[in-house]
Amino acid sequence: MSKESFWRRAINLYYDGFRQMTLGRTLWLIIGIKLFVIFVILKIFFFPDFIGQNAEKGKEAEFVAGELSKRTDPPPALPVREGDNTCQE
Repeated sequence: MSKESFWRRAINLYYDGFRQMTLGRTLWLIIGIKLFVIFVILKIFFFPDFIGQNAEKGKEAEFVAGELSKRTDPPPALPVREGDNTCQE
């Protein structure tokens, strides 16, 4: 009796399971198509390379840090005029 390693038994388990699948193959195909659409098609059309287009070569980190600091700074306070009773936020 030869004792197979853990990894070999795990590979055989998955291999036999995938080989005997009927409905599972269709489901894995649907999962594969959805992942392709999410990571390839959406990336190409909806997520342009904003940093690559707007930052200088080699200064991408400074560009990102500058954009983050611009977006996290609070807006300047509005001046309050004498006798103004309106609520300002």
